Amino acid sequence: MNTNLELLQAYPFERLNQLKAGITPPAHLTHISLSIGEPKHPAPKFVKQALIESIDKLAHYPSTRGSIELRTSIAQWLEQRFDLDKDSLDPESQILPVCGTREAIFAFTQAVISPNNSTTKPIAIAPNPFYQIYEGSAILAGAEPYYLECSPENGFVPDLNSVPSAIWERCQLLQLCSPGNPTGAVMSVAQMQHAINLADQHNFVIASDECYSEVYLDERSPPPGLLEACQGMGRTDYARCVVFHSLSKRSNLPGMRSGFVAGDKSILNQFFNYRTYHGCSMSLPVQIASTAAWQDEHHTIENRTLYREKFSAVTDILRNCMTFPEPEASFFLWPETPIDDMQFAKMLYSQQNVTLLPGQFLSRQTLASNPGLNRVRIALVAEIGECIEAALRIKQFISSLDTSKGT
Repeated sequence: MNTNLELLQAYPFERLNQLKAGITPPAHLTHISLSIGEPKHPAPKFVKQALIESIDKLAHYPSTRGSIELRTSIAQWLEQRFDLDKDSLDPESQILPVCGTREAIFAFTQAVISPNNSTTKPIAIAPNPFYQIYEGSAILAGAEPYYLECSPENGFVPDLNSVPSAIWERCQLLQLCSPGNPTGAVMSVAQMQHAINLADQHNFVIASDECYSEVYLDERSPPPGLLEACQGMGRTDYARCVVFHSLSKRSNLPGMRSGFVAGDKSILNQFFNYRTYHGCSMSLPVQIASTAAWQDEHHTIENRTLYREKFSAVTDILRNCMTFPEPEASFFLWPETPIDDMQFAKMLYSQQNVTLLPGQFLSRQTLASNPGLNRVRIALVAEIGECIEAALRIKQFISSLDTSKGT
């Protein structure tokens, strides 16, 4: 077996199940789970209809590259959404459909990282806290993860200037996540361009996970993307830059496992070669339904309206009892906890039957600190009534903690 498997840490939801094991929450309170980032809004009817109408296509093998119709719809969406020059993306060579960003990020890391023969491992840099696939994919590719702390002091985005030159020289992959999971922070175009300049200087690839880019709170200010930052520099070949997008959050389709990778032609050509052997082609009915989803914006606007209503209601309840950054995008809150985050989550479940994710399950201890300690991730994915009820229970629980301190 691959000995690197022994270096993997338990997945956050495994740890959460262990934390809750043996606890019997109050039976009179309905369980509310705000721990996993799985959208609960209804899937678009027209997407489901497209799946039904194309179901006979299951009788055919799909190609690794995907249909030209799907790749063209993705290219057009990227150009419109990120204000890219018309026809600046070639659907034939710069777009590759994938079965969700999770499998794509993992596979991409395996394709990019080139282990050397020395005792010094290559480095893959990731934000901290982070989506756990960044770390696991790096370890299994033979790289050493290096964590960039996302703290209040730097606006919850990675501080690229804090990385020593010796680390950059060993870096083969910089993993960005904007909007951030779990912080909701958004990198600016200038910050992304700084990353691009560093990639040129130190010869590494940037993989930008932008799967939360379509869940934002200000309709007038959508989050920028890495390809947009490239174009602002006149970098129309998108050299060293690759972005990952998905329909899971944008279109409430987490079970369809549909997304794409786009950017540098030379990198994607090599990744296509990898995927030819990897064997993760998207089924034809899913390709047809995905094409329909990328061509429609009305349902995404409606989706954002629902999230705004939930954010407004929940933050109004929690603002006076918890401290948290106002997220620019995503559907997460990242509040501080008045006690240890694991203890907070455990007691909240025990007393209020609400499940949240302890922050330290999403972060790692570095020489500087552990940015997930004494924070929890609240995923506002349930319908608004449940989110409000959960917020009220959290507030009541915190009030009980304050009362117990005073006695």
